[in-house]
Amino acid sequence: MKALLILVLLVALPAHAEKADRDKPTQVEANRMSADDVRRLNIFEGDVIVTKGTIRLTCERLIVRQDAEGFQFATATGKPAKFRQRQDARPGEKEGLWMEGEALRIELDDKNQKIELFENARVNRGGDEVAGDYIFVDQRSEFYQVSSGKGADKGSSKGRVKAIIQPKPSSETGK
Repeated sequence: MKALLILVLLVALPAHAEKADRDKPTQVEANRMSADDVRRLNIFEGDVIVTKGTIRLTCERLIVRQDAEGFQFATATGKPAKFRQRQDARPGEKEGLWMEGEALRIELDDKNQKIELFENARVNRGGDEVAGDYIFVDQRSEFYQVSSGKGADKGSSKGRVKAIIQPKPSSETGK
């Protein structure tokens, strides 16, 4: 069951994921699966559901590739592909906020701890939401970038970025 081992690192999705998720078993359900150990490639197709602790990823097709160092690179596609996960509580929070996102394609880079969401992308964290055609998340630095398309910063006029930012309770703002 090498394919299941490959998914263990894959599902470390958004930044500040619950640390307890790392110690949970990974469960994968799909209509079909193929594994190519020589190419270090696994493909899951048809109503794919990946769960690990609070993490849940759903998509139509999941391709997982592992490099020689053991890092995983995954591409989830669907109409849309979706993820949901509780994050660790930050100082002053009783429990971690839920982060969820969706896009037609989600690419996960375990080595560089980066996530890219393409086409009709949306990420919601505790009521704050961003949407655009492209969302980039760097888990190491907690840097997020949203654009109306991957090339939008080069003069593209495709679509617009949208954000909803919830007001913070007065106890957090010092009032």
